[in-house]
Amino acid sequence: MEGSKKLLTGIPVSEGWALAKVYLYEQETLSVREDCTTEGMQEKQMALFHDALAKAKKELNDLYASLSVEDEDKAKIFLAHAQLLEDEEILEEIQMAIEEEHKYAETAIEQVYNLYAEMLTKLDDPLIAGRAADLLDVKRRLLSICQNKEVKSLAHLTEDVIVVAHDLLPSDTATMDRKHIKGIVTEVGGYNSHSAILARSFCIPAVLGVANACREIPADEKAMLNAVVGEVTVAPDKEDELHFAKMQEVMRVLKEAREQYRNKACTLQDGRKIDIGINVGSTEFEAEDGLFDFVGLFRTEFLYMENTHLPSEEEQFQAYKAVVDRASGRMVTLRTLDIGGDKTLPYMELPKEDNPFLGKRAIRLCFAQEEIFLTQLRAALRASVFGPLQLMFPMVGSLEDIAKAKTFVEKAKKQLREEGEAFDESIQIGIMIEIPSIALIADLAAKEVDFASVGTNDLTQYLCAADRMNEAVTEYYQTDCTAIYRLLQFVFEAFDREGKPVSVCGEMAGKPESAVKLVQIGAKKLSMSSACIPAVKEALAKVQF
Repeated sequence: MEGSKKLLTGIPVSEGWALAKVYLYEQETLSVREDCTTEGMQEKQMALFHDALAKAKKELNDLYASLSVEDEDKAKIFLAHAQLLEDEEILEEIQMAIEEEHKYAETAIEQVYNLYAEMLTKLDDPLIAGRAADLLDVKRRLLSICQNKEVKSLAHLTEDVIVVAHDLLPSDTATMDRKHIKGIVTEVGGYNSHSAILARSFCIPAVLGVANACREIPADEKAMLNAVVGEVTVAPDKEDELHFAKMQEVMRVLKEAREQYRNKACTLQDGRKIDIGINVGSTEFEAEDGLFDFVGLFRTEFLYMENTHLPSEEEQFQAYKAVVDRASGRMVTLRTLDIGGDKTLPYMELPKEDNPFLGKRAIRLCFAQEEIFLTQLRAALRASVFGPLQLMFPMVGSLEDIAKAKTFVEKAKKQLREEGEAFDESIQIGIMIEIPSIALIADLAAKEVDFASVGTNDLTQYLCAADRMNEAVTEYYQTDCTAIYRLLQFVFEAFDREGKPVSVCGEMAGKPESAVKLVQIGAKKLSMSSACIPAVKEALAKVQF
């Protein structure tokens, strides 16, 4: 189908260019029964509802575990969905509809979730209004489970396309066919919407907020996407296609030049070497020689998130050993369990909190769950005899936290000695610096630990008092502000005086422009996802301090 050329504009949220046929994506509606159940069927429908809840939680945790391998922050979208499954008001209303109004489980789910989504869309707060998409996504998941149907998705396509939709639900984007989807255009959404976050994570060009895109862009028409400035050209002519080809060649040359740095040591113009680490979230990760110098962040949550039970000591030991083996002699920094609050487990009762980011999570939860903590420490210690491994504690806020964590390590060591189990007696102990309170006493903390790693994502949001996932306060979440660099410089200098290493493993480390600034103020070690490494190495190799 061919039409006349037209130019549409929107918000560029994930840079790049794309040229392909349009795939108009409209999610099918799952219809539900309108009649009511007969007396005595409530118990069966209630069981169906609770079974759907359990299966949905398992699916969401599996999605988190899969996506967190590439980017933990983006994966948290699905932890938020798991939280919605536990919303007490929604659960109560669905259960009442089943028990008292004799609704079928699917009918109750449809009505209650639609009601709450409609309420949210009418609110002025853009963050809260944006949660309507999450509610509808969760509703669709529950209905598909109840009806035993596989809903339409973008997972399996047979040709290259630019997806055009009114909106994409988070699960649409997370499970999309990244081989064939060359670009994304939606009628709604902004820079910090879930679709935008995931598109950037997958390096798919995307332009959102294109008015009437589904009406203005015909299915099967060819379209060109300039997601650098936010333009969509419908039915591009030969001149447009020649321009696209030139831009593709420019991008190819830039990428090829960048890839030359991939497996080279990261060296500055003056000859100084910067150690480059990799952040991993599974036992499988890119580990070729020269790519990285150390594993700066090994997230252990995946073992808990993708399981239906608390992983045993042996299960954890085998996983930790596998990572140590894969690192081939390079230091592995194992972050102890960072769960609770925003990260839920379907098989474990965790506290319900109004503000989970400031609640009982990470090391705080481990202190309260001693057996879980000791099991993990024992497994990690046992793995330490198979290669370089160091322990790092998240969400540390005080010297008291450090002392308490070290006490647990000593207790685990004592148990292993008594059992005749081997471990590295001199294993290094470190902390995540992600709370301003510990950053401000970095000079004191450096005397108590062997190393530290700065989590700039959380440190920035706590320092700026701005939730990084909240679109309404995007302007206040400032990773490039003077305050964050001053605080980081203080941390670097404090640890340097003690002769202790400190690395940066947050998002700032993986962005070339901020990586340069970090090194400028004293950073000597940076850790990031493997996809970011070539660009950071290239930027640092060219900079002159």
